[in-house]
Amino acid sequence: MKQAERDRLVALKKAKKKLITQKQAAEELGITERHVRRLLRALKRRGDKAVVHALKGLPSNRKIGGDVEQEAIAILSGPVYRGFGPTLASEYLAKKHDIKVSRETVRQWMIQAKLWRAGKQRVDEVHSWRERRSRFGELVQWDTSTHDWLEGRGDEMLLINMIDDATSQWFARFVDSDSTVENMNLLERYLKKHGRPLSFYTDKAAIFQTAVKTKKSESRVGKDAVEMPPTQIGRALQELGIVWIAAHSPQAKGRVERGFATAQDRLVKGMRVAGVTTLEQANHYLETEFLPWVNAMLAVTPANPDDAHRSLEKVHDLAAILSHVESRQVNNDYTIQFDAKIYQIARKDISTGLRGAEVRVEKRRDGSIAVRFRDRYLNISQCDARPKVAPSKPPRAKPATNTVKGREWKNFDLKKAPKIWQAAQGSGARGGESL
Repeated sequence: MKQAERDRLVALKKAKKKLITQKQAAEELGITERHVRRLLRALKRRGDKAVVHALKGLPSNRKIGGDVEQEAIAILSGPVYRGFGPTLASEYLAKKHDIKVSRETVRQWMIQAKLWRAGKQRVDEVHSWRERRSRFGELVQWDTSTHDWLEGRGDEMLLINMIDDATSQWFARFVDSDSTVENMNLLERYLKKHGRPLSFYTDKAAIFQTAVKTKKSESRVGKDAVEMPPTQIGRALQELGIVWIAAHSPQAKGRVERGFATAQDRLVKGMRVAGVTTLEQANHYLETEFLPWVNAMLAVTPANPDDAHRSLEKVHDLAAILSHVESRQVNNDYTIQFDAKIYQIARKDISTGLRGAEVRVEKRRDGSIAVRFRDRYLNISQCDARPKVAPSKPPRAKPATNTVKGREWKNFDLKKAPKIWQAAQGSGARGGESL
């Protein structure tokens, strides 16, 4: 008997003994005088049990049958539902097995079956949260998560996610690598669906920011910041008119980080139940099952109903912008070198100022090459590599010769030479002249 029931019994016994009136007993118990008379009659028949509800200790008429409980526990004990919490388990019981019970009921069942351990409530440290942006598309958090998404059933893959800061709306896709091309592919899909947001909020990964190269023995602490050229994604965002904001810590982009925590729990378990084993199946489940649930259940209404996204204009050629772009100088023979290959510019596209000029070379995501000079594209064709010219051999040195007054004496032998007087006669000298 509870304390409230004991207090009620004391008041009723006082009224029975005429120590207080029935009206005073009713005021003390907070009930009507008619109900006091009803309780006094029950007290005469049943004794002290009159103040205890007649159904106390009996099973509720609304209690779920034991066979349903046993069936639910048998289902949740299977390996497919390993690690499921009460909330997720109740959703899958209703969705997959038509067992519609409350989350609290499932929690009690799982605790009794030792499938769930109730944790103690703890008060976390209170943080001052940054307010959400007011409009959809004003700020989009962008990040990639590495996780064993298929739990060893298939190849490794990564999840790239874009979460709107104002609405918590997701836009995600599984990829096989966190490369510039894969991130550009998702960016293109986002732009075609929603338009251009005002800004993207990312970490300082190499695909978003060019790092300053320093030696291991050196430190940049205290040195002036060096402005580095943008990465390919950074350049693309500039050409699209989208501001890039770098987060200095994972906590700064907590919305997308907490989103990954949800995905690593619910999405992993959902794909396990669905039997997902490939990248294609994972993306199909993500787009048809998980993202609709997330955007319906976890998304919020923005403070301002205005959409901050801007439409794509004619100048926004996504094939050209979302490509690998470099600059090259046109050679004197109107060729350019790119990616260890030589490309010849078509004769009809040759114009004044092209020789020696800088051109924009775009390596598209489909593998094609496009070359732009100022505001027009040039027709190019890949040509064979220039033949390597072998260096000419130096001329063989002539044997040394002796020269006297312009005359060469080759293989001169003094013993075979003429006498002096014979040489004098041959020269036409007159007798008596001194030599």
